[in-house]
Amino acid sequence: MVKWEKLDDHKIKLEVEVPEEEFEEALKKAYSKVVKEVNLPGFRKGKVPRKVLESRFGPEILYQDAADYILPQAYRSAIEEENIEPINEPEIEVQQIEKGKPFIFTAVVEVKPEVKLGAYRGVEVESEEEEIDEEAVDEHIEGLRQQHARMVDVEDKDREAAAEDLVLIDFCGYIDGEPFEGGEATDYSLEIGSNTFIPGFEEQLIGMKVDEEKEIKVTFPEDYRNEDLAGKEAVFQVTLKQIKQKELPELNDDFVKEISEFDNLEDFRVDKANKLRENAEQKARTALETAVIEKVSENAEVDVPETLVERQLDNMLQEMEQYLRYQGLDLEKFLQVTQKKEEDLREEQREEAEKRVKANLVLDAIIKEEGLEASEEELQEKIEELANQYGDSAERVRDVFEKQGRLDMIREEIRMRKLIDFLVDEAEVKVNKIRNKESDKENIEEGKEEGDEEESA
Repeated sequence: MVKWEKLDDHKIKLEVEVPEEEFEEALKKAYSKVVKEVNLPGFRKGKVPRKVLESRFGPEILYQDAADYILPQAYRSAIEEENIEPINEPEIEVQQIEKGKPFIFTAVVEVKPEVKLGAYRGVEVESEEEEIDEEAVDEHIEGLRQQHARMVDVEDKDREAAAEDLVLIDFCGYIDGEPFEGGEATDYSLEIGSNTFIPGFEEQLIGMKVDEEKEIKVTFPEDYRNEDLAGKEAVFQVTLKQIKQKELPELNDDFVKEISEFDNLEDFRVDKANKLRENAEQKARTALETAVIEKVSENAEVDVPETLVERQLDNMLQEMEQYLRYQGLDLEKFLQVTQKKEEDLREEQREEAEKRVKANLVLDAIIKEEGLEASEEELQEKIEELANQYGDSAERVRDVFEKQGRLDMIREEIRMRKLIDFLVDEAEVKVNKIRNKESDKENIEEGKEEGDEEESA
């Protein structure tokens, strides 16, 4: 028997009564465990009868283990019976535990909040679709040429340093006429325009010639990592010793053969155009899905539990740490460099975490409202897809996932994908065709990455 009461917006209190006969079964299991460790004169170890054991030590000797046996299943049965969705572990308190009587306990637990859905069919959103024209393909391929450029010495002594040149310099910095620590270097290699030096420094190298000396004045940023230098004016005595310029490979069939599996430029261009269009379509689809989810979430009302927000913040920090490790850093070093605490990061990301939690709660509510389910055929199809990725059999992958309790996660992924497709199909979408220069830059960067992959292949 289960009774429950609402404590506040997110917490409920369950009172669960387990029948006497079920509690007796738990006592029998507890006896089988406890008796193995009991020594009593006149009995072999592990052979003390239950009546003797309870007479000697009292029936209480079995209560803790009996409770441990019965509580997990009784709690699961109670929340299933009442159709309750907990979001954290329960606070359990035993109210009655006595031989010959029902076992009674209470469980205080936070549950998913009620979601008041707004409009989610036919929401109006705008979508931007990038047009991939010949100019975009040209820019992409230009990125590959830049990636494979060589830096060659400039022989002309009268040639002035320009943006994107690689210069070799000696420098010594002064603040208030005195050299400062870390402000001096010999044979320092610097690409003009890389923005790796103090703001304003690189630009003043433009126009210098080999063997020329120059006085460069800059101001350290207020948020400079070295607090002793932050916000201070500095003067650098600079000598330019060498200039190297980029020499781009000629765009022809030979270049294409060198960086890809293609034999001629024409086929290479067609392939790149197709990939750019696929990439643009995928980006547009992702952006559209995000816009629809945001709109649907905005239309709904829900009181977001702090427990879920904190859990989402934990996940976001874990994602951030994984990204930093990929970059050769870790969270601790990042915090040192940025002079922040973990609490600062959590506070900065709190609004986004709340937004994500609300969206997840709303989407989950729509799944229930629409009765979306993952069929056995869809589950098997997803398992076969994963098996192909892992290079294993579908039977083995399913067996592993089942043992790990991950099949429900896959079912949830299928339901969520069906929901998002449903919401997008139902949405009223206004499509705007764009020629996005920022996207062009991304395509050039992606072209560089593809160049690396193609060259290694």
